[in-house]
Amino acid sequence: MQLDDHAEELASALGVDKEEVKRDLENLVQYSVPLDEAKQSIRRKHGGGGGGGGAPSTKDVADITPDDSSVNVTATVLTVGTRTIRYQGDDITIREGELADATGKVSYTSWQDFGFEAGDSVTIGNANIREWDGKPELNLNDSSTVAMASEEIAVDYPVGGDADLLELEPGDRGRNVEVQVLEVEERTIDGRDGQTDILSGVLGDESARLPFTDWNPHAEIKEGASLRIEDVYIREFRGVPSVNLSEFTTVTELSTPVEVNDSAPRLGVRDAVDSGGMFDVEVVGSLLAVRDGSGLIERCPECARVIQNGQCRSHGAVEGEDDLRVKGILDDGSDTVTVVLDADLTEAVYGGDVTDAKEAARDAMDKEVVADAIREEIVGREFRVRGSLSVDEYGANLDADIFAESDDDPADRARELLAVVSTQEVEA
Repeated sequence: MQLDDHAEELASALGVDKEEVKRDLENLVQYSVPLDEAKQSIRRKHGGGGGGGGAPSTKDVADITPDDSSVNVTATVLTVGTRTIRYQGDDITIREGELADATGKVSYTSWQDFGFEAGDSVTIGNANIREWDGKPELNLNDSSTVAMASEEIAVDYPVGGDADLLELEPGDRGRNVEVQVLEVEERTIDGRDGQTDILSGVLGDESARLPFTDWNPHAEIKEGASLRIEDVYIREFRGVPSVNLSEFTTVTELSTPVEVNDSAPRLGVRDAVDSGGMFDVEVVGSLLAVRDGSGLIERCPECARVIQNGQCRSHGAVEGEDDLRVKGILDDGSDTVTVVLDADLTEAVYGGDVTDAKEAARDAMDKEVVADAIREEIVGREFRVRGSLSVDEYGANLDADIFAESDDDPADRARELLAVVSTQEVEA
């Protein structure tokens, strides 16, 4: 249903002007207010109360669907996160996390503080339902009620939010991690209130490494520090989970250093791609081809995008800056991935820098000679590649940090491939 349809439905039910309702809806949605919450707010504004869908039904968590209007549910609070969002020009503090009962778990957002904490068993009345990432989510507002349940609700999920980095997924809220700060830098960005100082970098533990952003810089975030970080939320950044710290996040130095695994998990290409994206992963395969757009290229001086014929998609006609890049197709027999080498790795493969590449292109009067030279060096050979994998509708890309010829035993690789093929045939 389009926003216009929602406005017409609301206006008809409330007996008010549709255009006024539509303006209010557009304003609320613009500030990232969930549609159900926006409609509820408009109902209250025009004296329509909190109904709009009949009496709420009482359901187990597993039976809640995005088609439900509102529900009553009794569950145990798994996690509680706190952060601030911008709502109608004001900063509003919300609480969010997950609830569970014996049948399953569900995310929630609470637009006011009902006082519950992780581990509490609660009965929630009249929780609105919205769809989030294809799944239902409970929305608690001033029309909802929360009371302690008469009995403790046993659940098969961990309570409290502690997690290894490898366990984190985009959409997680109220998580706690114990990590070592591997990289950190201060940056100034254009935020919603003007220029804002933030910290960004990489965190690590024994399970994985992930990028992070600290939107309210904590003094304890220093390179090499081992920290317990409580109440973080997880967003997706370039196809991988990213740890986000807010003003409500607490950071405590640990007396015992957090161990970090120096190696990345090694996966087959298909398993890596099926993961949906990993910040640090290693694959081994044969370099089948070097794609167009490799070798000597030009980038926009404003956004660093590759430009064609002096034209940037975002900034139009620009004076391009020369750079080197490789985009290669790596195949391990299970699937393929596009491996992207930056200037430093490309220089190592090519055996020269940008100046050498420009000279070769001038002599041949053809930039393609640089890409051809790279093809001769790497196509048909097997490589070990470690880096950050992103997967989207355009395919899988592995931005390489390490690109080295593989020292694996070909016989072992053949046996592994045969085992994969045999398994696929059995499953088929």
